Amino acid sequence: MKLQQLSIPLENSPGRLHEVTRALGAAGINLRAHCICDSTHDFGVLRILVSDLAAARGVIMEKYIPARVEDVVAVEIDDSPGSLADLLQLFLGTGINVEYMYAVAGANRDKAVMVFRFSDIDQAIASLQKNHIRLLDAESFGILVEQG
Repeated sequence: MKLQQLSIPLENSPGRLHEVTRALGAAGINLRAHCICDSTHDFGVLRILVSDLAAARGVIMEKYIPARVEDVVAVEIDDSPGSLADLLQLFLGTGINVEYMYAVAGANRDKAVMVFRFSDIDQAIASLQKNHIRLLDAESFGILVEQG
């Protein structure tokens, strides 16, 4: 179950993050998960799961900000010491690399949600499903899925 995430490079300057999040909010787009990290001294990357990807892309394009859509996987794990290491152990020796990950604050105290970008997402999903790991779909996040 792949989710589509928007990755937006932003200048590391006062007010830039506010500008983007204000524009998304004004368009009625809800951030379902987000992470920002410094990629260089001058730029960071805002990674977001949003309620409406197509609308969010439109808002970002209107601001003349480049953005790309990337496939990620959201996984529910126990919220206990060692759970993340147990999950990552599934990938030892498989050649699958975790390119990045971030946690999502959840409503359940017993579970944590991790969003992963894998080097081979299809192989990673197959491994997770084989090991009965709960993958979250777009509906779980309240994400509009385009009907094609």
